[in-house]
Amino acid sequence: MKSKHAQAGLRPARPGKFTALLSACLVASGCSGTATRDGTGELAAAPIEQAEYARVRIERGIQPSRTGCMMHYTRYRPAGAQGGDLVVLGHGFLRSEARMAGLALALAEAGVATVTLDFCNDRLWNGHHIRNGLDMMSLADILGARRVVYAGFSAGALAALVAGRNDARTLGVVALDLVDADGLGVRMAAGFERPLVGLVGAPSSCNAHNNGLGVYATGNQSVVEHFPDADHCDFESDTDWLCRLLCERGTAPPATMRGDIMRATVAAVSDLIALPQD
Repeated sequence: MKSKHAQAGLRPARPGKFTALLSACLVASGCSGTATRDGTGELAAAPIEQAEYARVRIERGIQPSRTGCMMHYTRYRPAGAQGGDLVVLGHGFLRSEARMAGLALALAEAGVATVTLDFCNDRLWNGHHIRNGLDMMSLADILGARRVVYAGFSAGALAALVAGRNDARTLGVVALDLVDADGLGVRMAAGFERPLVGLVGAPSSCNAHNNGLGVYATGNQSVVEHFPDADHCDFESDTDWLCRLLCERGTAPPATMRGDIMRATVAAVSDLIALPQD
């Protein structure tokens, strides 16, 4: 594993678990963070300054997941994007695609077609990370992707790794403050032959005290970039008051950290797309 910031004595942190209170609160947060839907079941227009993103076309759709639940997604299509290239971007545990809209727009502004989705298999008692990863793959199928970068935040990063590990189209995986669950990420990283880029914040209960570091230590082509002043919420774009209430605060202004993280993510994705393919 390579790191952009040297860290002595790197070792996997002990796995952490959400408390019942945190999980219950995140249920409320996930619901409050989901975009409203109109009478047809379609997502209503998100509060986006469309003029700022005049070169990006935003499309919303619904497809059944592999387990039959309805999967809402939003595609961000930049003018002149490379045909067949796609970033599939997953949200955190019991959150919503609205929490990744800012990053999706930033990627599209950089010329990378991106799609976000609402994980419809998430449950309070079970994140269903494997199902979520398979749904990310299904969405790439539906949208006709030929080369895919899977990315995600927290548990969504774990789902992205599941998808990347099992999809031959994968260019690589970009994980934002990944949280592992029951060693699934370590198992997925073992033998993964594509780049795994990890963006990591300060250790806290909300990122299971950086238990994602054990995942990167297992990967053959892992690169880790540390943001020691960032908290877990800084990796959402935009986040909400409940995440800020429940998770430890970072030492840098949230807007500054979020901008730094988004720029690093866009750079990582762009580098993966630019890599020569086998």
